[in-house]
Parts: sequence; structure tokens; C-alpha cells
Amino acid sequence: MVFLNGKFMPIEEARVPVLDRGFIFGDGFYELVPVYSRVPFRMDEHLARLERSLAAVRIRNPYSRAEWRDIILQLVAKQLFEDQGVYFQVTRGVAGRDHAFPKDPDLAPTVFVMSNPLVTPTKELVERGGAAVTATDNRWLSCDIKSISLISNCLLRQVSADAGAVETILFRDGRLTEASVSNVFVVRGGVILSPAKSKLILPGITYDVIVELAQAAGLPFEFRDVTQAQVRSADEIWVTSSSKEVLAIVTLDGKPVADGKPGPVFRRMHRLYQDFKQKVMRAGKERQAA
Repeated sequence: MVFLNGKFMPIEEARVPVLDRGFIFGDGFYELVPVYSRVPFRMDEHLARLERSLAAVRIRNPYSRAEWRDIILQLVAKQLFEDQGVYFQVTRGVAGRDHAFPKDPDLAPTVFVMSNPLVTPTKELVERGGAAVTATDNRWLSCDIKSISLISNCLLRQVSADAGAVETILFRDGRLTEASVSNVFVVRGGVILSPAKSKLILPGITYDVIVELAQAAGLPFEFRDVTQAQVRSADEIWVTSSSKEVLAIVTLDGKPVADGKPGPVFRRMHRLYQDFKQKVMRAGKERQAA
């Protein structure tokens, strides 16, 4: 069951006109909200990020936060699985093919929402850690908004897929930005390092959780530029996202990171994250606060 333009329907019945600007130009934006035990996690933060994305390119947000929340909760309730990843996107709508924005003030945005089982790393992958490769960050300069125009991300992710790795870690002008579909943290000398949020980095919701957990636990943490050389000589490398949660990278471009095993700071952060998931994400505290 999915939601399309005001109606719930089987996904097999969902249809979008070929002149939708999302199809023609990739003119739209998206979010993915993780759902634990049928409770969406930090929905307001995801909706706020969607609002920023839409405002940045002058797409009208078709729903209030309360309406978005109701649609998402209805869709969650219609699924058979407890843990879900709710994907929703908004495009500018259907119009004649012209690069300039349509002049019709009443143009209706296209809204599509679907939910799939939330697949997180296996226990075995967490225990052994994952492999990553590196590449030059050749994406556009507004990575802080979640555009559906993701061909660069797809090509960069395919680099790691072809290598049998879980991620492609990106550098721009010799400095770490993020990965193809994840944020990146490194540990050097016991200090967790990450680039500060900027237009070159998507402000990840899981990224925020990691920062909050580190600060609450008193783990040393710094936002600053991280050079490619510092990443390659790091004691630990992590990638984070809604689906990856926090995952250690133990080989980079075929070479081991430190001793080639998940490090002690990662292991502590992973425990903190799992505890947080059980006590907050699964406890329904956001439902009580809604």
C-alpha cells in the first residue's frame, strides 16, 4: 500500500504522468523516516528538512506538518512489518517540458509516499566491519538539500558496489565531505572527528544522534576539516545513516584501517546507539510527545 496524490492504493495501481517534472528533470525532493515498532523517529526533523529543501527551490509544500504526520502514520499502520523505512517525495508537478519553472500558480505538486521493511546491518557485519573505497566528490554544490536528482550519488555508490564494498567515501579538494549515501566520522587519538555541516554535506538525522550520544557520554568530539591523509591514517572510520545506523569501516581501498577490526570507540558508540534505540526509538516517547 502506498500514498499518491491524496489516495492510498496498492503500489501496482500507482501511476505518475510522463510529464511530471520529477520524471523529466528530477525536479523534486525526498525524505526517508525510520520507523521502530511502528513509531516514526524524529519525524519533525525530517519534515523540517523537507521544508528547507522545498523552500530552496520554490516548490510549494502541499501539506502542513500535521497533515504529513497523519499520512505517514496511516501508511505505517497499513504495513505488516514493525520496523519500516517511510520514503516520501514531492515533485513540482506536471507541466510542459521547459527548464524554467511553470508559471501556473495553481500547479499541484506530486506527492508519493511508500514504506518498506527497515533493513539494518546484520550482527555479523557489525562485528567484522565493512569495506569502503574512495572517490572524488563530483556532486553539485547543494548537497545539503535532498534532491531526487541522484545520478552522481548512484554512480559513486556503484563504485563501491563494483568493489564489493559497503560505501564510497568522498573527498573534495583533499578534504572529507561524506559518503555516497552516508555521513562519515573518523577517530584519531581517541577523538571523534567530522566535518561540520555545510552545503557540501547532507545534515543527517542519524548524524545528529551520533553527535548527541557522543556529547552526552563525554566522548571527545570535534567538528573540523578532515584531510584525506587524516582519514587514511585514522584509528577508526564510521559511516552512519538511517539504515546503516553506525557501522565501522575496517578496510579502505583494500588497505586495513588501523588493525582492520572495529575499534573500541566504535564499539562504545554502537552500544550507546542500540541502547538509545531500545529506550527511545522503540519506547514510543515521540508518540507521547506528539
